[in-house]
Amino acid sequence: MANKIKCNDKIIIISGKYKGKRGKVLKILSKKKVIIKNINIFKKHQKPIAHMNKLGSIIKKEFPIDISNISILNKYTNKIDRVSFIIKNNKKIRLYKSNKKYIK
Repeated sequence: MANKIKCNDKIIIISGKYKGKRGKVLKILSKKKVIIKNINIFKKHQKPIAHMNKLGSIIKKEFPIDISNISILNKYTNKIDRVSFIIKNNKKIRLYKSNKKYIK
């Protein structure tokens, strides 16, 4: 599987609890998991550590989403799109499949 989705890509979630929400890819964990900004946020309760003088707190953290549940957002049409590739000057370039325009 080629790298169709990369960091800082604008995406839309196509299935699951957050269907229809839009976001930006912060990090790609593996070929199957991505972290999206302000999506799938969970609260983690941090216990206080007495010997280090740290207080307990609640930390909000983004959890990963499966890459099959997201699709890239075409900035020209503002709709979901697929990604295709071409090789130009020995470089692999990503294109939107619907209108053949370059992705960044």
